[in-house]
Order: sequence, then structure tokens, then C-alpha cells
Amino acid sequence: MEAVEQVNNTRVSKQIAPQMSIGSWIITFILLAIPLVNLIMLFIWAFDALSERRNFARAYLIILGIVLVLWILIVILMLILGASSGLFSNFVHLF
Repeated sequence: MEAVEQVNNTRVSKQIAPQMSIGSWIITFILLAIPLVNLIMLFIWAFDALSERRNFARAYLIILGIVLVLWILIVILMLILGASSGLFSNFVHLF
């Protein structure tokens, strides 16, 4: 019984991050639609300890990295398949 009273008597302070307004999210998505600016802003937000967009930017960068790796693998696969099918055999005679 004493343990329950001690838990009830202690105050747990939780820090709650301030929520972003709808306008802030609209500005965020507009900035992410601009080429090169989006990458710069994502890295700024991802590594800023006080940014409200920190977790969003990190998740976005992880997804971008996965998509980039998949895209590179698909391009390599297409080049291998194209080379093995004889698609590039006509270009060999040019050199």
C-alpha cells in the first residue's frame, strides 16, 4: 500500500513537444516540393535537436535512402538484362 502512495505522491514531469500548426505543415510540404531545397532542409531538420520536424525528416531521409538503393539495383539489373539479351551488340561494331 505504501508503494502505491509513493507512486501517487511523486509527480512525473513529461516534456511534450509543441505541436506544429497546419500552416507550418503546409510550409514544410512546399519546401519539400522544391528540388535541392528539400534535401538541404531535410538534413537541417533531421540533425537539429530542437526541431519539431526532427523525426519526420529522419523518417523521410530513411525512405529516400531505401528508394535510392532500390532504384540503383533496378538500373543495374536492367543493364545486366539488356547486355545479356544482345541489346548492346549493335554498338560493339561502332568501335
